[in-house]
Amino acid sequence: MSSTSVPLLVRLENGLNWVSDRLGTFSALLFLLLLANVFYDVLARYLWNDVSIALQELEWHLFAAMFLFGVPYTLRAGGHVRVDLIYERLSPNARAWIDFMGTMVFLFPFCLLVGWFGIDFVKEAYELGESSGDPGGLSQRWIIKAAIPVSFAFMAMSGLGLLLNSVNTLLGHHKPIYHKTDL
Repeated sequence: MSSTSVPLLVRLENGLNWVSDRLGTFSALLFLLLLANVFYDVLARYLWNDVSIALQELEWHLFAAMFLFGVPYTLRAGGHVRVDLIYERLSPNARAWIDFMGTMVFLFPFCLLVGWFGIDFVKEAYELGESSGDPGGLSQRWIIKAAIPVSFAFMAMSGLGLLLNSVNTLLGHHKPIYHKTDL
C-alpha cells in the first residue's frame, strides 16, 4: 500500500507512534546508563572505599528520567493501567470508545495540569540556582525537574496517538492496538 493510499489520520498516528517508540528506546538507554552507574558506584565503594554523592544522586536522576520518558511509550504500547478484566472482553469498537473518552477526560487534562505547573517548578529551580543539599552533590537541579513538563508533553503526544488509534479503529482504517484477547 503506497503512502498516498494510507489515510492521513493513520499516517499521523504512525508518526506519533514512531516518536513514542523512540522514547521507549531512549528509556532503555537510560536504564543501561543507570545500570552502569550503579555497577561503578558499588564497585568503587567496596573495592576502593570511594563514595560519590554525585553518582548516587545521578542514580535517582537517571531513574526518574527513565520512568518519565518511558511512560509515553508504555501508553503507546498499551501497557498502561486499566481494568483489563472488563476491558479485554469488549469489542474493538467499545475499547476504542473507552480509550477515546479516557484520553479526552482524564489523560489530556492531567498532562496539561502537570505540564503547566511543571514549567513554574523548573523556572523557580533555575532562577534560584537550586542544587543538591549534600556536599559533592549535583548542581543544576532544574535539568532533572525539566524532565517533568517535557515528559508530560510527550505523554500528551502519545495520548494523541492513542486518540487517533481510537478514531482510526472506529472509522475502520486499521486493526486496533494489540490486546491479549485479539489473539
